[in-house]
Amino acid sequence: MWSAVVILSRADGEGPQHASNVQLPMTDLPISLAVPGDVDAIHRLEVACFPSPWRPEFFKNEIGASGRLNLVAKRNGILVAYLFAMWFLDEMHVNKIAVVESERRKGIALRLMEECEEFAVANGINTISLEVRESNEGAQRFYEQQEFEPLYVRPRYYPDGEAAVVMVKELRRA
Repeated sequence: MWSAVVILSRADGEGPQHASNVQLPMTDLPISLAVPGDVDAIHRLEVACFPSPWRPEFFKNEIGASGRLNLVAKRNGILVAYLFAMWFLDEMHVNKIAVVESERRKGIALRLMEECEEFAVANGINTISLEVRESNEGAQRFYEQQEFEPLYVRPRYYPDGEAAVVMVKELRRA
């Protein structure tokens, strides 16, 4: 049901390459598409970062689903961050983003969000949305710096009853 044209340039300049072969560079930290072999490490990070973590099966299903952009960042082959997003028609939603605590404040989350946005623009997506805990003011500031705007509060969104701030970014066309 969901599909999109993935437009990414090959390193040799010979035209587009299939998304499964993509390695997205970031200074000394490669960013690539998540694969099933990453699920255990993704889930360990998920459990460390979130009070109500997704189960491993959720990540496995997302990696295998169409209409998804699932990125991982690895340092020396060890997963240090991930971003899971989905799109339908011209809208993208960031479901999950996490960075290992010792790797935070190094620009990794920013780079993942930039890759997400670049993918969205290349594929005709007009908006990116996400939810953030109402109490997580640091994350809200981070997204505001990326030009996301808070639209409304979704009461009792999280399993513990906390509200979510829904934030949206309208993408600019070149």
